[in-house]
Amino acid sequence: MGNKDAHWQDFLAPRYWIIWLGLALLRFMAFLPFKSGLWFGKQLGNLLYFSMPKRRRVTEVNIRLCFPELEPKQQQAMVKEVFHNNGRGLVEMTWAYWGNKNFFRSITTLKGAEILHTAREAGNGVILMGGHYSMIDLCGLLFSFYDVPVSTLYRRHNNPLMDWFFCRHRSRFSEPLDRDKTRQMLRHMRKNNCIWYAPDQDLGAKGSVFVPYFGQTACTITATSKMAKLNGSPLVLLCCQRNADNSGYTLEVKTVENFPSGDETKDAAIINYAIESCVRRAPSQYMWVHKRFKTQPDGNQKLYKANNC
Repeated sequence: MGNKDAHWQDFLAPRYWIIWLGLALLRFMAFLPFKSGLWFGKQLGNLLYFSMPKRRRVTEVNIRLCFPELEPKQQQAMVKEVFHNNGRGLVEMTWAYWGNKNFFRSITTLKGAEILHTAREAGNGVILMGGHYSMIDLCGLLFSFYDVPVSTLYRRHNNPLMDWFFCRHRSRFSEPLDRDKTRQMLRHMRKNNCIWYAPDQDLGAKGSVFVPYFGQTACTITATSKMAKLNGSPLVLLCCQRNADNSGYTLEVKTVENFPSGDETKDAAIINYAIESCVRRAPSQYMWVHKRFKTQPDGNQKLYKANNC
């Protein structure tokens, strides 16, 4: 059953009950006022820090590799901040799905609208390149304030209830597109839509190249170059961050220079550099809990083993 054709009544079997309980808790969090929600998210992050040792170890490795200029105590402090922001990100996800749009519009600063409008003038659609920031879903809602059509590429969730849930609620601010359906993607490009896409995860060596990311060798997909060729769509970068004083959010659209270059490896390096420039603005707001460097050219995937930390 396709996620767009499903209905909540299709997921009433006992095997889904525990998931429904978790979703009910998420719905409860959406009622939290802004400041209280961020505070609650931080406490939730503390809980995640102590209850998820494997993810904590992954984060420690990532921070140690990508920020060698920091002292060990500073690195560990950043690890804790990453979990705080991931906890806040869960609350922010509920606001993206159920929050008051007018309120979030009032605390959001949008920069670079002219760059986006210029990119759309050719009528070929726009590849809107983002990253896996902790508030990734809320970024989608905030970007919808640009008042341009957005289609979001996603990977289908293994659990059909979760797949239905995410597609249904992300439809509030964008149209979800299965990233494996190229024809569907091309159709949306020809409608001059923005195609939101985050190419900053390690998906394995197939269809990828190895280029630097934060000074490390990172397995990086080449699909962005292929997308650009589909319809001659320009690539722009979307930076998203929570303001340091927790007063609201800042989004900025930026140009990506020299893309496409005609060489997929060079393109991947350009992409990583662009995303890194955004992440460095607020490093702890990035999802360092993912194994960004798990695939290496020599086939060694032991980087995140406990004895290597």
